[in-house]
Amino acid sequence: MPNRGARGASGGAHAAPHPSLPGWNPSRLAAAQAVPWLAPCQGTHGSAYNAPMATEQIDISPRLAIPETEIVERFVRASGAGGQNVNKVSTAVELRFDIAASPSLPEPLRERLLARRDRRVTSEGVLVIDAQRFRTQDRNRQDARERLAAFIQASLSVPKARVATKPTHGSKLRRLDQKKERAQVKRGRSQRNWE
Repeated sequence: MPNRGARGASGGAHAAPHPSLPGWNPSRLAAAQAVPWLAPCQGTHGSAYNAPMATEQIDISPRLAIPETEIVERFVRASGAGGQNVNKVSTAVELRFDIAASPSLPEPLRERLLARRDRRVTSEGVLVIDAQRFRTQDRNRQDARERLAAFIQASLSVPKARVATKPTHGSKLRRLDQKKERAQVKRGRSQRNWE
């Protein structure tokens, strides 16, 4: 029985091809053995894996960016319809950002974010975003980060302080004229000619 190659040093199940086989190239074999095995990004039973993305920070504005080290991502199975894919892989993304403890946020911006009445912000000041609109994990990750940026951008502008003003003399006169006209209309409705 011909020897079709010994098992690799790492104990893998792939055997080296025999030199007599067609298309055998020693240089290609050496190059293939030099490449390390890559672990899968996610298991088939909903295991989470925080794979690095191309960007190292989330740009909010030209002067503000959130480093990836300040966000926590957890991958879960998406709910709802999705075919066979929905029960096999973890495509939904749960993004958490600690507003209260983030060193990247200026204090005035932090106060405005925490003062917002948003159900996605917990009592501890943690923003939780669930993204499962898309069928792929990468697209849901991008969607969650875009929603995080939009949430912070909505509070970048400082609201103008409301100044209490008094009604002008002209507005008072116009209001009184409107009341007189309305009173005349009502009096005209109440007067009836019974003859």
